[in-house]
Amino acid sequence: MQLTLLGSTGSIGTQTLDVARERGDTLLALAAGRNLDLLEAQVREFRPQLVSVEDDVLTEARERFGQFARVIADPAEVATLEADVCVNAMSGLKGLSPTRAALEAGRAVALATKEAMVTSSHLIWQAAKQGGGRIVPVDSEHTGIYQALVGEHIGDVAELILTASGGPFRDGPADLSGVTPAQALRHPSWSMGRKITIDSATLFNKGLEVMESAALYGVPMSKVGVLVHPQSVVHALVRFCDGNLKAQLGPTDMRLSIAYAIDAAPTGMRGPGDVRGARRRGEVAGHLGFHLTGNLEFRDPDMQRFPCLALAYRAGTEGGLSPTALNAADEIAVDAFLGGQLDFLGIARVLETVLDETSADALTWDSLAETDAWARRRTNELIQDTLSITTKKVNA
Repeated sequence: MQLTLLGSTGSIGTQTLDVARERGDTLLALAAGRNLDLLEAQVREFRPQLVSVEDDVLTEARERFGQFARVIADPAEVATLEADVCVNAMSGLKGLSPTRAALEAGRAVALATKEAMVTSSHLIWQAAKQGGGRIVPVDSEHTGIYQALVGEHIGDVAELILTASGGPFRDGPADLSGVTPAQALRHPSWSMGRKITIDSATLFNKGLEVMESAALYGVPMSKVGVLVHPQSVVHALVRFCDGNLKAQLGPTDMRLSIAYAIDAAPTGMRGPGDVRGARRRGEVAGHLGFHLTGNLEFRDPDMQRFPCLALAYRAGTEGGLSPTALNAADEIAVDAFLGGQLDFLGIARVLETVLDETSADALTWDSLAETDAWARRRTNELIQDTLSITTKKVNA
Protein backbone atom coordinates (compact mmCIF):
# COMPACT_ATOMS: atom_id res chain seq x y z
CA MET A 1 0.00 0.00 0.00
CA GLN A 2 1.21 3.54 -0.75
CA LEU A 3 1.08 5.95 2.20
CA THR A 4 1.76 9.56 3.03
CA LEU A 5 2.49 10.35 6.68
CA LEU A 6 2.09 13.63 8.55
CA GLY A 7 3.84 13.84 11.93
CA SER A 8 6.35 11.11 11.16
CA THR A 9 8.67 11.83 14.11
CA GLY A 10 5.98 11.74 16.81
CA SER A 11 4.75 8.73 18.76
CA ILE A 12 1.96 7.77 16.34
CA GLY A 13 4.17 8.60 13.36
CA THR A 14 7.02 6.32 14.40
CA GLN A 15 4.59 3.50 15.18
CA THR A 16 2.98 3.99 11.76
CA LEU A 17 6.42 3.45 10.25
CA ASP A 18 6.73 0.27 12.33
CA VAL A 19 3.52 -0.99 10.71
CA ALA A 20 4.67 0.09 7.24
CA ARG A 21 8.03 -1.61 7.74
CA GLU A 22 6.39 -4.86 8.84
CA ARG A 23 3.90 -4.85 5.97
CA GLY A 24 6.19 -3.58 3.24
CA ASP A 25 4.15 -0.42 2.58
CA THR A 26 5.65 2.38 0.49
CA LEU A 27 6.02 5.86 2.01
CA LEU A 28 5.53 8.39 -0.74
CA ALA A 29 5.87 11.44 1.50
CA LEU A 30 6.66 12.43 5.09
CA ALA A 31 5.91 15.58 7.06
CA ALA A 32 7.57 16.40 10.37
CA GLY A 33 8.58 19.37 12.48
CA ARG A 34 12.12 20.11 13.62
CA ASN A 35 13.49 16.72 14.68
CA LEU A 36 15.82 16.48 11.71
CA ASP A 37 18.00 13.72 13.16
CA LEU A 38 15.10 11.26 13.35
CA LEU A 39 13.55 12.53 10.12
CA GLU A 40 16.82 12.07 8.23
CA ALA A 41 16.99 8.45 9.39
CA GLN A 42 13.40 7.95 8.21
CA VAL A 43 14.13 9.53 4.83
CA ARG A 44 17.20 7.37 4.32
CA GLU A 45 15.25 4.20 5.18
CA PHE A 46 11.94 4.80 3.41
CA ARG A 47 13.14 7.08 0.57
CA PRO A 48 9.98 9.19 0.18
CA GLN A 49 9.77 11.42 -2.87
CA LEU A 50 8.55 14.42 -0.84
CA VAL A 51 9.35 15.69 2.67
CA SER A 52 7.88 18.64 4.57
CA VAL A 53 9.53 20.34 7.56
CA GLU A 54 9.05 23.54 9.56
CA ASP A 55 10.06 26.62 7.62
CA ASP A 56 12.84 27.60 10.05
CA VAL A 57 14.73 24.33 9.43
CA LEU A 58 14.00 24.10 5.70
CA THR A 59 17.50 25.11 4.58
CA GLU A 60 19.22 22.68 6.93
CA ALA A 61 16.87 19.88 5.92
CA ARG A 62 17.63 20.42 2.22
CA GLU A 63 21.34 20.31 2.97
CA ARG A 64 21.06 17.10 5.01
CA PHE A 65 18.74 14.97 2.88
CA GLY A 66 17.68 17.02 -0.13
CA GLN A 67 19.57 14.60 -2.38
CA PHE A 68 17.07 11.88 -1.44
CA ALA A 69 13.76 13.80 -1.66
CA ARG A 70 12.22 17.14 -2.55
CA VAL A 71 12.04 19.11 0.71
CA ILE A 72 9.31 21.71 1.24
CA ALA A 73 7.64 23.59 4.10
CA ASP A 74 3.98 22.88 3.31
CA PRO A 75 2.47 19.75 4.92
CA ALA A 76 -0.72 20.26 2.88
CA GLU A 77 1.22 19.24 -0.25
CA VAL A 78 2.17 15.99 1.48
CA ALA A 79 -1.46 15.46 2.52
CA THR A 80 -2.81 15.93 -1.00
CA LEU A 81 -0.25 13.75 -2.78
CA GLU A 82 -2.03 10.86 -4.47
CA ALA A 83 -1.70 7.78 -2.29
CA ASP A 84 -3.85 4.94 -0.98
CA VAL A 85 -3.98 6.46 2.51
CA CYS A 86 -2.83 9.66 4.20
CA VAL A 87 -2.02 9.05 7.87
CA ASN A 88 -2.35 12.33 9.76
CA ALA A 89 -0.53 12.06 13.09
CA MET A 90 0.14 15.79 13.51
CA SER A 91 -0.87 17.01 16.95
CA GLY A 92 -2.72 20.22 17.68
CA LEU A 93 -4.47 22.61 15.32
CA LYS A 94 -1.51 22.60 12.94
CA GLY A 95 -2.86 19.26 11.74
CA LEU A 96 -6.22 20.79 10.84
CA SER A 97 -5.27 22.48 7.56
CA PRO A 98 -3.62 19.35 6.07
CA THR A 99 -6.66 17.30 7.09
CA ARG A 100 -8.93 19.70 5.27
CA ALA A 101 -6.66 19.73 2.23
CA ALA A 102 -6.48 15.94 2.06
CA LEU A 103 -10.25 15.51 2.27
CA GLU A 104 -10.93 18.23 -0.29
CA ALA A 105 -8.49 16.43 -2.59
CA GLY A 106 -10.46 13.20 -2.17
CA ARG A 107 -7.88 11.38 -0.08
CA ALA A 108 -8.53 8.56 2.38
CA VAL A 109 -7.36 9.81 5.78
CA ALA A 110 -6.39 7.69 8.78
CA LEU A 111 -6.90 10.45 11.33
CA ALA A 112 -4.95 10.63 14.59
CA THR A 113 -5.36 14.41 14.87
CA LYS A 114 -8.25 14.44 17.33
CA GLU A 115 -8.36 18.26 17.34
CA ALA A 116 -9.80 18.15 13.82
CA MET A 117 -13.02 16.51 14.96
CA VAL A 118 -13.05 18.13 18.40
CA THR A 119 -12.84 21.72 17.18
CA SER A 120 -14.35 21.68 13.70
CA SER A 121 -16.23 18.50 12.93
CA HIS A 122 -18.91 19.95 10.69
CA LEU A 123 -16.26 21.87 8.71
CA ILE A 124 -14.24 18.67 8.33
CA TRP A 125 -17.28 16.71 7.14
CA GLN A 126 -18.04 19.52 4.69
CA ALA A 127 -14.51 19.16 3.28
CA ALA A 128 -15.00 15.39 2.93
CA LYS A 129 -18.33 15.90 1.17
CA GLN A 130 -16.88 18.56 -1.12
CA GLY A 131 -13.86 16.54 -2.23
CA GLY A 132 -14.99 12.96 -1.73
CA GLY A 133 -12.49 12.20 1.02
CA ARG A 134 -12.90 9.46 3.61
CA ILE A 135 -12.01 9.26 7.30
CA VAL A 136 -11.19 6.45 9.70
CA PRO A 137 -9.96 7.36 13.21
CA VAL A 138 -6.66 6.01 14.53
CA ASP A 139 -7.15 6.25 18.31
CA SER A 140 -7.67 2.83 19.89
CA GLU A 141 -11.02 3.82 21.41
CA HIS A 142 -12.40 5.21 18.17
CA THR A 143 -11.22 2.35 15.99
CA GLY A 144 -12.73 0.10 18.65
CA ILE A 145 -16.10 1.77 18.18
CA TYR A 146 -15.65 1.64 14.41
CA GLN A 147 -15.02 -2.10 14.48
CA ALA A 148 -18.00 -2.68 16.79
CA LEU A 149 -20.27 -0.73 14.43
CA VAL A 150 -19.35 -2.60 11.24
CA GLY A 151 -22.49 -4.33 9.99
CA GLU A 152 -24.73 -2.37 12.36
CA HIS A 153 -27.10 0.56 11.83
CA ILE A 154 -26.01 3.79 13.50
CA GLY A 155 -29.66 4.51 14.31
CA ASP A 156 -29.71 1.44 16.56
CA VAL A 157 -26.99 2.81 18.85
CA ALA A 158 -28.10 3.66 22.37
CA GLU A 159 -24.65 4.54 23.73
CA LEU A 160 -21.00 4.60 22.74
CA ILE A 161 -18.73 3.75 25.66
CA LEU A 162 -15.05 4.67 25.80
CA THR A 163 -12.75 3.07 28.33
CA ALA A 164 -10.05 4.94 30.22
CA SER A 165 -7.12 3.45 32.08
CA GLY A 166 -7.72 6.11 34.72
CA GLY A 167 -4.16 7.37 34.40
CA PRO A 168 -1.50 7.34 37.13
CA PHE A 169 -3.85 8.78 39.78
CA ARG A 170 -6.84 6.47 39.39
CA ASP A 171 -6.21 4.93 42.84
CA GLY A 172 -4.71 7.91 44.66
CA PRO A 173 -3.54 10.09 46.15
CA ALA A 174 -6.82 11.58 47.34
CA ASP A 175 -5.27 15.06 47.30
CA LEU A 176 -3.92 15.82 43.82
CA SER A 177 -2.81 19.37 44.54
CA GLY A 178 0.81 18.42 45.17
CA VAL A 179 1.46 15.87 42.41
CA THR A 180 4.50 16.55 40.26
CA PRO A 181 5.02 16.37 36.49
CA ALA A 182 7.24 13.32 37.00
CA GLN A 183 4.41 11.52 38.78
CA ALA A 184 1.85 12.56 36.17
CA LEU A 185 4.05 11.28 33.34
CA ARG A 186 4.11 7.72 34.71
CA HIS A 187 1.25 6.28 32.69
CA PRO A 188 0.31 2.77 33.84
CA SER A 189 -0.74 1.35 30.45
CA TRP A 190 0.37 3.31 27.38
CA SER A 191 3.61 4.79 26.08
CA MET A 192 2.69 8.20 24.67
CA GLY A 193 3.97 11.75 24.25
CA ARG A 194 4.26 14.10 27.23
CA LYS A 195 1.23 16.23 26.46
CA ILE A 196 -1.19 13.37 25.92
CA THR A 197 0.17 11.60 29.01
CA ILE A 198 -0.65 14.61 31.19
CA ASP A 199 -4.07 14.80 29.54
CA SER A 200 -4.58 11.17 30.51
CA ALA A 201 -3.65 12.00 34.10
CA THR A 202 -6.32 14.74 34.23
CA LEU A 203 -8.77 12.65 32.11
CA PHE A 204 -8.96 15.62 29.73
CA ASN A 205 -7.81 13.36 26.93
CA LYS A 206 -10.84 11.15 27.54
CA GLY A 207 -12.98 14.28 27.30
CA LEU A 208 -11.48 15.06 23.91
CA GLU A 209 -12.23 11.50 22.85
CA VAL A 210 -15.86 11.87 23.97
CA MET A 211 -16.22 14.98 21.81
CA GLU A 212 -14.48 13.24 18.92
CA SER A 213 -16.75 10.20 19.20
CA ALA A 214 -19.89 12.33 19.10
CA ALA A 215 -18.57 14.09 15.99
CA LEU A 216 -17.36 10.95 14.20
CA TYR A 217 -20.46 8.87 14.73
CA GLY A 218 -23.15 11.56 14.73
CA VAL A 219 -24.52 11.04 18.23
CA PRO A 220 -25.16 13.62 20.99
CA MET A 221 -22.69 13.99 23.84
CA SER A 222 -25.27 12.45 26.17
CA LYS A 223 -24.91 9.17 24.27
CA VAL A 224 -21.16 8.89 24.82
CA GLY A 225 -20.10 7.38 28.13
CA VAL A 226 -16.79 6.68 29.87
CA LEU A 227 -15.77 3.74 32.05
CA VAL A 228 -12.48 3.49 33.92
CA HIS A 229 -10.96 0.13 33.00
CA PRO A 230 -7.50 -0.28 34.59
CA GLN A 231 -6.56 -3.38 32.56
CA SER A 232 -6.91 -1.45 29.26
CA VAL A 233 -7.93 -4.62 27.42
CA VAL A 234 -11.41 -3.44 26.38
CA HIS A 235 -10.94 -0.31 24.30
CA ALA A 236 -14.56 0.55 23.52
CA LEU A 237 -18.10 -0.75 23.69
CA VAL A 238 -21.34 -0.04 21.85
CA ARG A 239 -24.71 -0.46 23.55
CA PHE A 240 -27.60 -0.99 21.14
CA CYS A 241 -31.24 -0.07 21.50
CA ASP A 242 -32.22 -3.67 22.30
CA GLY A 243 -29.82 -3.78 25.26
CA ASN A 244 -27.07 -5.78 23.59
CA LEU A 245 -23.45 -4.70 24.06
CA LYS A 246 -20.50 -5.24 21.70
CA ALA A 247 -16.94 -4.71 22.87
CA GLN A 248 -13.60 -4.46 21.07
CA LEU A 249 -10.64 -5.94 22.96
CA GLY A 250 -6.94 -6.13 22.30
CA PRO A 251 -3.39 -5.55 23.56
CA THR A 252 -2.24 -2.08 24.56
CA ASP A 253 -0.37 -1.50 21.32
CA MET A 254 -1.29 1.44 19.11
CA ARG A 255 0.14 -0.35 16.08
CA LEU A 256 -3.00 -2.51 15.97
CA SER A 257 -5.25 0.56 15.75
CA ILE A 258 -2.98 2.21 13.21
CA ALA A 259 -2.95 -0.90 11.01
CA TYR A 260 -6.73 -1.22 11.13
CA ALA A 261 -7.24 2.47 10.31
CA ILE A 262 -4.92 2.17 7.30
CA ASP A 263 -6.76 -0.94 6.09
CA ALA A 264 -10.19 0.66 6.55
CA ALA A 265 -9.47 4.17 5.27
CA PRO A 266 -9.86 3.54 1.52
CA THR A 267 -13.50 2.61 2.13
CA GLY A 268 -13.90 4.78 5.22
CA MET A 269 -16.52 7.25 6.42
CA ARG A 270 -17.81 9.96 4.09
CA GLY A 271 -20.03 11.36 6.83
CA PRO A 272 -20.87 10.88 10.54
CA GLY A 273 -21.53 7.24 11.36
CA ASP A 274 -20.99 6.04 7.78
CA VAL A 275 -19.06 2.95 8.91
CA ARG A 276 -17.93 0.37 6.35
CA GLY A 277 -16.05 -2.88 6.78
CA ALA A 278 -12.41 -3.43 5.86
CA ARG A 279 -10.21 -6.35 4.80
CA ARG A 280 -7.41 -6.85 7.33
CA ARG A 281 -3.95 -7.50 5.90
CA GLY A 282 -2.71 -10.01 8.44
CA GLU A 283 -1.05 -10.14 11.85
CA VAL A 284 0.49 -7.07 13.47
CA ALA A 285 3.55 -7.28 15.72
CA GLY A 286 2.99 -10.90 16.72
CA HIS A 287 -0.31 -10.22 18.48
CA LEU A 288 -2.01 -13.43 17.38
CA GLY A 289 -0.31 -14.81 20.46
CA PHE A 290 -2.03 -12.38 22.83
CA HIS A 291 -3.41 -14.45 25.72
CA LEU A 292 -6.56 -13.09 27.31
CA THR A 293 -6.59 -14.04 30.99
CA GLY A 294 -7.39 -12.45 34.33
CA ASN A 295 -10.16 -10.18 35.57
CA LEU A 296 -11.62 -7.16 33.81
CA GLU A 297 -12.66 -4.28 36.05
CA PHE A 298 -14.93 -1.34 35.20
CA ARG A 299 -15.91 1.68 37.26
CA ASP A 300 -17.44 5.10 36.72
CA PRO A 301 -15.04 8.07 36.48
CA ASP A 302 -14.95 10.55 39.37
CA MET A 303 -15.94 13.85 37.77
CA GLN A 304 -15.30 15.77 40.99
CA ARG A 305 -11.75 14.49 41.30
CA PHE A 306 -11.08 14.93 37.59
CA PRO A 307 -12.98 18.10 36.61
CA CYS A 308 -11.29 18.35 33.20
CA LEU A 309 -13.49 15.49 31.98
CA ALA A 310 -16.63 17.33 33.13
CA LEU A 311 -15.41 20.51 31.39
CA ALA A 312 -14.98 18.59 28.14
CA TYR A 313 -18.55 17.29 28.36
CA ARG A 314 -19.72 20.85 28.95
CA ALA A 315 -17.76 22.22 25.98
CA GLY A 316 -18.96 19.47 23.68
CA THR A 317 -22.57 20.05 24.69
CA GLU A 318 -22.27 23.82 24.20
CA GLY A 319 -20.61 23.30 20.82
CA GLY A 320 -19.66 26.29 18.68
CA LEU A 321 -16.28 27.68 19.67
CA SER A 322 -16.20 26.16 23.16
CA PRO A 323 -14.25 23.00 22.19
CA THR A 324 -11.68 25.11 20.31
CA ALA A 325 -11.12 27.40 23.29
CA LEU A 326 -10.92 24.53 25.75
CA ASN A 327 -8.47 22.60 23.61
CA ALA A 328 -6.19 25.63 23.16
CA ALA A 329 -6.31 26.48 26.85
CA ASP A 330 -5.33 22.93 27.77
CA GLU A 331 -2.26 22.98 25.52
CA ILE A 332 -0.96 26.11 27.27
CA ALA A 333 -1.94 24.92 30.74
CA VAL A 334 -0.24 21.54 30.32
CA ASP A 335 2.96 23.22 29.15
CA ALA A 336 2.80 25.47 32.22
CA PHE A 337 2.32 22.47 34.52
CA LEU A 338 5.25 20.65 32.95
CA GLY A 339 7.33 23.81 33.33
CA GLY A 340 6.46 24.24 37.00
CA GLN A 341 4.37 27.38 36.48
CA LEU A 342 1.03 25.82 37.36
CA ASP A 343 -0.02 23.14 39.82
CA PHE A 344 -1.90 20.05 38.70
CA LEU A 345 -5.31 21.24 39.88
CA GLY A 346 -4.60 24.64 38.35
CA ILE A 347 -5.04 23.12 34.90
CA ALA A 348 -8.77 22.64 35.48
CA ARG A 349 -9.16 26.05 37.13
CA VAL A 350 -7.65 27.82 34.13
CA LEU A 351 -9.67 25.77 31.65
CA GLU A 352 -12.93 26.58 33.41
CA THR A 353 -12.24 30.32 33.37
CA VAL A 354 -11.42 30.28 29.66
CA LEU A 355 -14.55 28.27 28.91
CA ASP A 356 -16.67 30.73 30.91
CA GLU A 357 -15.29 33.60 28.83
CA THR A 358 -15.52 31.98 25.38
CA SER A 359 -17.45 33.81 22.67
CA ALA A 360 -20.81 32.49 21.50
CA ASP A 361 -20.02 33.41 17.87
CA ALA A 362 -20.65 30.87 15.12
CA LEU A 363 -17.91 28.41 14.19
CA THR A 364 -16.16 29.19 10.91
CA TRP A 365 -12.60 28.59 9.72
CA ASP A 366 -11.81 32.22 10.59
CA SER A 367 -13.51 32.29 14.00
CA LEU A 368 -11.84 28.99 14.89
CA ALA A 369 -8.37 30.45 14.30
CA GLU A 370 -9.27 33.67 16.14
CA THR A 371 -10.67 31.78 19.14
CA ASP A 372 -7.66 29.48 19.30
CA ALA A 373 -5.33 32.49 19.41
CA TRP A 374 -7.48 34.30 21.98
CA ALA A 375 -7.70 31.26 24.27
CA ARG A 376 -3.93 30.82 24.24
CA ARG A 377 -3.37 34.48 25.13
CA ARG A 378 -6.01 34.40 27.85
CA THR A 379 -4.62 31.20 29.36
CA ASN A 380 -1.14 32.70 29.52
CA GLU A 381 -2.60 35.77 31.27
CA LEU A 382 -4.34 33.59 33.84
CA ILE A 383 -1.16 31.62 34.48
CA GLN A 384 0.82 34.81 34.97
CA ASP A 385 -1.84 36.08 37.37
CA THR A 386 -1.52 32.85 39.34
CA LEU A 387 2.26 33.18 39.47
CA SER A 388 1.96 36.79 40.62
CA ILE A 389 -0.39 35.87 43.45
CA THR A 390 1.87 32.99 44.50
CA THR A 391 4.93 35.25 44.51
CA LYS A 392 3.16 37.85 46.68
CA LYS A 393 2.16 35.18 49.20
CA VAL A 394 5.72 33.86 49.39
CA ASN A 395 7.15 37.36 49.90
CA ALA A 396 4.50 38.42 52.42
